[in-house]
Parts: sequence; C-alpha cells; structure tokens
Amino acid sequence: MSLNHDDSADQPAKPAKGKIAQRRVARSLAAQALYQWQMAGQALNEIEAQFRVDNDFSSVDGAYFHELLHGVPRKKTDIDELLVPLLDRPLEDMDPVELAILRLSTFELMNRIDVPYRVVINEGIELAKVFGATDGHKFVNGVLDKLAPRLRSAEVRPGKA
Repeated sequence: MSLNHDDSADQPAKPAKGKIAQRRVARSLAAQALYQWQMAGQALNEIEAQFRVDNDFSSVDGAYFHELLHGVPRKKTDIDELLVPLLDRPLEDMDPVELAILRLSTFELMNRIDVPYRVVINEGIELAKVFGATDGHKFVNGVLDKLAPRLRSAEVRPGKA
C-alpha cells in the first residue's frame, strides 16, 4: 500500500518533471540537428522541418529545440571564441559530436540563466555519453567546468565549480 502512497505523492511533481523531460529531449534532438548542420551545412529551417516530421514532438519542448537549433549558429562566433582557449586541440580537429554538444551547452550557459549551470553541465555530459566517443563525456565535462565560472560568475562561487 505504501507504493500507492508514493505514486500519488509523485503526481503533483509530474508537470515539472514533464517539463524537464521535454527539455532533455529537445536538447538531444538539437544536438543531433546541430551535428547535421555542422556536417552537411544544410539550411536550419530544412533541418528543423525534417526533425519535426521524423520525430514525435508531443513530448518535446519544441520552442526550446527551435531556440537551441537557431541560437547556436547565430552565436557560433561568440561561442567558438569562448571555447577555443579551453580546448586541447584546434577547433577543426574536434570530434564533431563533442563540438555540437559543447556549442549547445555554451549557448545555454550564455543565454539561459534560468537553467542552473550544473544542469547545463550535467546535460552536456549525458549527451556526450549517449552520442559521443567513449571518453568524450570527460572532455565535455572538463571544458564546461572551466567555462561555467567565466559565464556564470554570480552563480558559480570560486572554488565551488
């Protein structure tokens, strides 16, 4: 019977959890779409249309997906300027999956202060675990850990990043 109590206690939290889950799916799809944009140079509107047709967007934060997909390319120069000093290799030698994830996460750190920096870092790590090379998540983690204090100094206390 306590299982039923747990289930009913969880019900009020479902909308927030749903929003978190919808954002997570939006990030995952955006990372894949940004990878496609980087590799094929296809128009963003075409990529977005394709993703909306090929995927069930009923459980996706579609506005967030759109913001990430169009925001990253719009801010690409600024994003890359922030990333380059933190990388151990030239930008053109980066794994394209890791680059797409780092660009997406950097965009979120720059523009979505409503998303806590620890969430941005964790989501970037999780995307790298799913889509990246074997230890790609460690690389993504290292770069984002260095970047967060620079972009979120008010949120990240010195020594607490």
